[in-house]
Amino acid sequence: MADIRIDYYPTHEHEGIKFRRGRPLPFGATMVPNGVNFSVYSSAAISCTLVLFERGEAQPYAEIPFPDEFRIGDVFCMTVFDLDYERLEYGYRMDGPFIPEQGYRFDKNIILSDPYSKVLGGRDTWRAEPNWDNIYPYRSRLAFEDFDWENDHPLETPIEDLSIYEMHVRGFTSHPSADIKNGGTFSGIRSKIPYLKSLGINCIELMPIYEFDEWENSRVNPENGEMLVNYWGYSTVNFFSPKAGYAATGKFGMQVDELKTLIKELHKHGIEVFLDVVFNHTAEGDHRGHTISFRGIDNKTYYMLTPEGYYFNFSGTGNTLNCNHPVVRNMVLDCLRYWASEYHIDGFRFDLAAILGRAQDGSPLSNPPLLESLAYDPVLAKCKLVAEAWDAGGLYQVGSFPAYGRWAEWNGKYRDAVRRFLKGDTGLVGEISQRIQGSPDLYSSRGPTASINFVACHDG
Repeated sequence: MADIRIDYYPTHEHEGIKFRRGRPLPFGATMVPNGVNFSVYSSAAISCTLVLFERGEAQPYAEIPFPDEFRIGDVFCMTVFDLDYERLEYGYRMDGPFIPEQGYRFDKNIILSDPYSKVLGGRDTWRAEPNWDNIYPYRSRLAFEDFDWENDHPLETPIEDLSIYEMHVRGFTSHPSADIKNGGTFSGIRSKIPYLKSLGINCIELMPIYEFDEWENSRVNPENGEMLVNYWGYSTVNFFSPKAGYAATGKFGMQVDELKTLIKELHKHGIEVFLDVVFNHTAEGDHRGHTISFRGIDNKTYYMLTPEGYYFNFSGTGNTLNCNHPVVRNMVLDCLRYWASEYHIDGFRFDLAAILGRAQDGSPLSNPPLLESLAYDPVLAKCKLVAEAWDAGGLYQVGSFPAYGRWAEWNGKYRDAVRRFLKGDTGLVGEISQRIQGSPDLYSSRGPTASINFVACHDG
């Protein structure tokens, strides 16, 4: 008889499901011998329940309260044994005070997705109308790290040699004129690699591919009756999960492998992959929005709140992620390390990056810890870091973004000057001469590679 390791042996049982105290790190759901370790942080919840579903089922098959002794500091952790990894969906109920004016918005009636879940199920097909009665629409699932990369690795092309093509996954190949199978998906982009090569492109920058809700703020166009949805996707539901609706295989839960296959193929052809990442806000909106994950787990930690308990709105979308809180800062780092290591991503463009330099009260920091941490992180050492160096709250830092010798910037002044010059505005010779030299008036100490020059982007 094989030896049974004592540290993997169950100590508790609930409704026939066996479990034991888990490990607090890493956060999220991690496969361990014979089971899954679940770990979730909340600084203010008084109790937590793990909710388990069979994939696609309307109701959970088990709800396991975390025993008090399973809480280590502010972390609830539990290892559950003999789960069906392939069929599992999980979430949490958090109980605690509901005192909005103090920042607490707990509601144990809501099942919350895991901020660290690597796959989200339940919204698997693009523009398929949701079941609005679903008690748990965004369902955390496990990711399997069994993909064969065949010796692939990030390309590390010098930044001065990049010709970057900003791309919307659906918009790039969804029109019938693309004349390909699986248009509008990660798979569809592979068919267009020869076209990209013919343009001289050696880097694509994918607009948000994290799981987002295209039905957020959906409405009917009064002119033609067409349903308008959130197409751009700058409204994150989960920062670790690729969007199932962007995968031809999303309905089979294979979006992770489909995206990895695309990246591997692009790398074979010498094309880097950047992700446009949106760490300035989430899809939960302001106090009138839906509670999906962060708000119900730890509202005060994850969001910047006014003294009255409302949401600061430096993003222009209802809320602002509290990025310089140490726990949130660590989540951002964990997220980017995950994409760099597990998906071989070559670089990141940070949407409204000036927000990442704001303190918890919204004031700009002289030495923002998140930006410094990203600049010096050992896992991200070879990744390109590109800031959109402004936000919707009036902080404009083109030429003055806290760079730590690492950050490049979308040069909005290059865009504005070149567009004005091309349409015939006068008095621009002095500025244009600076822009085509690499903007030495802005980047004298950092050099021209700090400037990402562009004339047009998704913002119009």
